[in-house]
Amino acid sequence: MTLPALFLQVANSQLDPSTGVFIIGTIVKIVAIFSIYMLTVAYTTFAERRVSAWIQDRHGPNRVGPQGLLQVIADGVKNFMKEETYPGFSNRVLFVLAPGLAFLPAMLTWAVIPFASPLPTPWGRIDLVVADLPVGFLFTLAISSVGVYGIVLAGWSSNNKYALLGGLRSSAQMVSYEIAMGMSTVCVLLLSGNVTLNTVIQQQSHMGWNALLLSVACFIFLIAAFAETNRVPFDLPEAESELVAGYHTEYSAMKYSMFPIAEYANMITASAMMATLFFGGWDIPFTQWDNTGDFTVLKSILTFGSFATKVVFFIFFYIWIRWTLPRFRYDQLMSLGWKVLLPIALIYVVVIATAVVTLDKAGVVRGPLFGGVLFAINVVLMGAILLVLDRGRIISPAYSRLDRARVQRLRDVSSGRRTLNHVADKGA
Repeated sequence: MTLPALFLQVANSQLDPSTGVFIIGTIVKIVAIFSIYMLTVAYTTFAERRVSAWIQDRHGPNRVGPQGLLQVIADGVKNFMKEETYPGFSNRVLFVLAPGLAFLPAMLTWAVIPFASPLPTPWGRIDLVVADLPVGFLFTLAISSVGVYGIVLAGWSSNNKYALLGGLRSSAQMVSYEIAMGMSTVCVLLLSGNVTLNTVIQQQSHMGWNALLLSVACFIFLIAAFAETNRVPFDLPEAESELVAGYHTEYSAMKYSMFPIAEYANMITASAMMATLFFGGWDIPFTQWDNTGDFTVLKSILTFGSFATKVVFFIFFYIWIRWTLPRFRYDQLMSLGWKVLLPIALIYVVVIATAVVTLDKAGVVRGPLFGGVLFAINVVLMGAILLVLDRGRIISPAYSRLDRARVQRLRDVSSGRRTLNHVADKGA
C-alpha cells in the first residue's frame, strides 16, 4: 500500500480505528520530539555558556533578551548570514553532506528511547516512544556508531592536513571507546533478559537502578560516552592548540555550526541513554505508584518530568566536567580505551554472568535480595578499581614514564639547586 493511499483510507475512515490512532499518534510524537529535541540542543549551548560563567565567577551572555535567553536566536541568525566558503580541491558533495551525517544519528537514536509511561486515551493506549522496537537497545548502538562517518568525511573531504588529522583522531577514538561501551551494556541485557528499553526500565523499577547493581558498567559507559561525544577530557579531535580546529577547520557559517550542534545533540542523547540504562529511565524513584495499577495522564506527566530531570542532570554533569578537567594526551586516551576499559569490561561481563547464573540456580528471585548481592559485588569491584588501578599512575593526565626512584632523584637535585640559590642570594 502506498503512502498516499494510506492517508486516503485514514481520511475516509476505511482503516481500523486503532491503526488510524497509531498513525496519527506516531506523527504527533515525531513532530513533538523533534521540536523539543532541537529546542533543547539550541538552549544547551546557552546553558553551557551560563554554567561555565557561573563556575568561573563571571557573567555569561545576558544582553540579548531577558537574562540573555534570546542569545541563541541571535547566534543562529548570525550563522545563517555568514558567507559560505569552500576550500579549493575539496570534494564538494561530501563536504556539504558531512555535517548532516554527524548530526542525524544522534537525533535518530531518540526514536527508541521511552520518555514517559504510556498515555491512556479514549482510542487506546499510546506508548510515549516514537518507535517501540523489539530491538531498541541494539538500534541505539548501531545508529550511534554511524556518527563517526560524518566526522571522518568532514576531515577527508576538506583537503586539509589539519582537518584530516582531526578526522583520523576522532575515528580512532570513537571506534576504540565504542567497544568498551558496547561491552559495558551487555550486563544490562543479562539482568533485563530483553533488548527492549521499556523492559530495561521495568526491570530497574523492581530490582533497583542499574547504577547500583552494575556500578562498574555504569562507570565504563559514562567514560565511553564522554569519549564518544568528543567532550573534555577527550576532545583530542579538535585540540585547537595542535590541529587548528580539527576536522572542521575549513568549515564556515551554518555548516560549521552543525558540528557543535551535533556535539550537543550527541551529549543529550548520551545523557538520555545513561538515564534509561542505569538510572531507571522515566521511572520515579522510591515509589511503585507509577508502575502499578492503570496508567493515567498524571502518571505520564510526572514520569516525563522524572526522565527530563535525569537528562538535565547529566547534561549539567557534562558541562561541569568540561570546565573542571584538563585534556588527556593522545597516547593516554588510546591506552585508557584499549588497556584499561576494554579488559575491565570483559572481566566484568564474566563476573556478572557468573553471579547471575549462580543466583538463578540458587533459586533467588529477581528482587531486592538479588539486587543486594549484585550491589555488594559491585562495591568490592569499584573499590578495587579506584584504589588499585589509578592512584595517579595509569590514567592521570599528569602521568610520567619515569619510575619513582628517578623522579625522587630529580626532585632532590631541584631542591638542592633551590638551596644553593637561596644561600647565594643571602651572600649577595
